[in-house]
Amino acid sequence: MAAPAVSLLLLFVAVPFVASIGFSLYNVRLGDPRDPSFMGLTQYVRILTDPDVSGQFLDALLHNLIFAAVVVPVQTALALALALLVKKNIPGIGIFRSLYFLPVVFPIALVAIIWRLILARGDEGLLNSALTFFSGGTFGSQDWLGSELTALASVIVLSIWQGCGFQMVILLAALQQVPAELYEAAELDRANGWQRFVHVTLPGVRTTLVFVALYTTILSLRVFDQIYVLAKSGGGLNEDATRTVMYEAVTAAFDENNIGRASAISVVFFLIVVVLSLIQRRVTTEKEG
Repeated sequence: MAAPAVSLLLLFVAVPFVASIGFSLYNVRLGDPRDPSFMGLTQYVRILTDPDVSGQFLDALLHNLIFAAVVVPVQTALALALALLVKKNIPGIGIFRSLYFLPVVFPIALVAIIWRLILARGDEGLLNSALTFFSGGTFGSQDWLGSELTALASVIVLSIWQGCGFQMVILLAALQQVPAELYEAAELDRANGWQRFVHVTLPGVRTTLVFVALYTTILSLRVFDQIYVLAKSGGGLNEDATRTVMYEAVTAAFDENNIGRASAISVVFFLIVVVLSLIQRRVTTEKEG
C-alpha cells in the first residue's frame, strides 16, 4: 500500500538529492561541449569561505530566517483565528470559508502579479492610490517593492495572504474534532471565552498546530516563486533585499550557468532545513509533552 508514495518520494526527492550531491563535486555548465571536470569539495569551500560567494549565501540565508521567523507565527495565529471564526454555524459562513481559501487555489505566479499591481510605485499602485486618497496626498509615494526597508516585508505580507487559507482548513478540521462536552464542562465551571480557548481549544488542537508550524517553516525556508516572479516580471523588486537561498541557487544555475555551485547551495541548504526542522520538532514535542 505504501509502494506508490515511497516510489514517488524516491523518484522526486531521493534521486534528485543524490544527483545534486554528484553535480556539486563537478564543474558542470549547461550547453558546454567539454566534459565536466572534477572539483571535489571546492564548491562547498567557496560557499562557506569565499567572501564574494559566501557573502551572498549568508545574506540569502538571513533573509530566509527573517521570512520564516515572521511568517510562521503570524500566519499560524491568523489561520487559527480564521478557523475559529468560520467554525461558527451562522448563515452564509460557507461563503466566507470559500473566500478565505480562495488565494490558496490561485497559482503563486498569479498571486505575485496581483500584489505587484497593489504594491506598484507611485499612482500606479492600488495601495499608494488608497493612501493618497485617504491622507490627502501626504502619503502614497512609497516604493514598496523597490525600497530596501519594505521589499522583504511586502513579500512576507503577500505570502501570508496566499498561504493562510490552507492552514485555516487544517486547523478547522482539528477544531471540529474537539469534543463539545469539554466546552460544556468548561461553561459549567464558569470559564470565560479566553479560559475556554486556553484550556480547551489549544490543548485540543496542539498536535495539529505543531504540524502546521513545522510545515509552514519548511515552506518558508524554501520560498522562491513569488520573489522570482516579482523580480523577473518588471515589478521593480529589490533583489538584494529579498534574495533567498533558493533564489540564489536558481540564478546560479540558469543565469550564471553554474550547475555545480547551484547543486552545492541546494545540498547545504537541504541540510540546514533538516537540522532546523528537527530542532523545531524536538522543542515543540517537549512543550507538548
